[in-house]
Amino acid sequence: MHRVKVSHLISSNTYEPDGTGAAPAATCPDDIVVVHGLRTAIGKAKRGSFKDTTPDELLSAVMTGVLSRAGLSPEKLGDVCVGNVLQPGAGATMARVAQFLSGLPETVPVYTVNRQCASGLQALFNIAGAIRSGSIDMGLACGVESMSLRSMGSSSTGDVSYRLMDNDKARDCVVPMGITSENVAERFGVSRDKQDAFALASHQKASRAQQVGLWDQEIVPVTTKLVDAENNERVVTVTKDDGIRPGTTLAGLAQLRPAFKPDGRSTAGNSSQVSDGAAALLVGRRSVVEARGMPVLGVLRASVVVGVPPDVMGIGPTYAIPAALERAGLTVADVDVFEINEAFASQAVYCVEKLGIPMEKVNPNGGAIALGHPLGCTGTRQVVTLLNELRRRGKRGYGVVAMCIGTGMGAAAVFEYPGL
Repeated sequence: MHRVKVSHLISSNTYEPDGTGAAPAATCPDDIVVVHGLRTAIGKAKRGSFKDTTPDELLSAVMTGVLSRAGLSPEKLGDVCVGNVLQPGAGATMARVAQFLSGLPETVPVYTVNRQCASGLQALFNIAGAIRSGSIDMGLACGVESMSLRSMGSSSTGDVSYRLMDNDKARDCVVPMGITSENVAERFGVSRDKQDAFALASHQKASRAQQVGLWDQEIVPVTTKLVDAENNERVVTVTKDDGIRPGTTLAGLAQLRPAFKPDGRSTAGNSSQVSDGAAALLVGRRSVVEARGMPVLGVLRASVVVGVPPDVMGIGPTYAIPAALERAGLTVADVDVFEINEAFASQAVYCVEKLGIPMEKVNPNGGAIALGHPLGCTGTRQVVTLLNELRRRGKRGYGVVAMCIGTGMGAAAVFEYPGL
């Protein structure tokens, strides 16, 4: 058993168990609540719908959409936090530009945060923490990534200390993500067959959701340009995710070669797609939200970030989820929906099996293997997807968002849907 450290913890109002395992549906004026959330469609990096769209435009679309649909004047925002990984300076300039493109006045502050794959979720944690501390009453938590315009870096150690190679844990921080997937598969016995089956299910669920229009309520249309090989431009409005492949089969997945090592088990088909996209959440203090007559889409009950060994960073959710559930006074059995980021099928399968989560509760409409994983966007996108799924079910319930984090961490958040 790996030892882990809970390195960051913010909790909304938490409750003692009532003897049934589930927390009572009590409300408090200081509850941290989500008012509204939207995302863009997710485009394939380098060749998809947003290959020529800058991240500030993607971010502006969701910021504008959320504020417009929530009916909130931008000047009422206390702060804006944007998760981003690949832009220089974690996208600080890009975020401020997007703010102005969205019509937010200069008096509204904005900042960016980079916690690798969990940057979008960390943005939510930060806004929630600011509300809880009394610094602000309402804020916007966002995430964005353009992996078309900026690619993930290599494992080069040229920009870190020369002492890195002398420390095992430090050295493991620059192990390529694909190799950490292979480490999880080998160390914990996750077969290629299991990974491919999980990937197939992701595409099947996402394809079904797309066909029946489940994504429509959470995707804001983005009008942008596409440039072809002859440098001809055309204007398009993007409303659907690029990466979903309805025709995916186990036989097709089995034919794919290992992507990271010759005898490996992780392939392009059972790993998350490199993608572009953005998402945003309007978050506020319950008393302020209700005083404005705004709806409550969900209540943040607990959030946790933990540290795990960097060479098997994918196991992060197996520690973050129990810690968050304990903080919220819940168990796995109390949760209706788990949105666990599918960075790689290897780690997703391991986490689900390790925690004993029924597969039907996991990513009911597919995950990053089918949709894509725009790094800084994904955590925020997962919350949008989770809360919309809970709302469709119509009754009071609980959901968990969780993900692994590069360099060896895991993050999880527990939400309550109050019911219709």
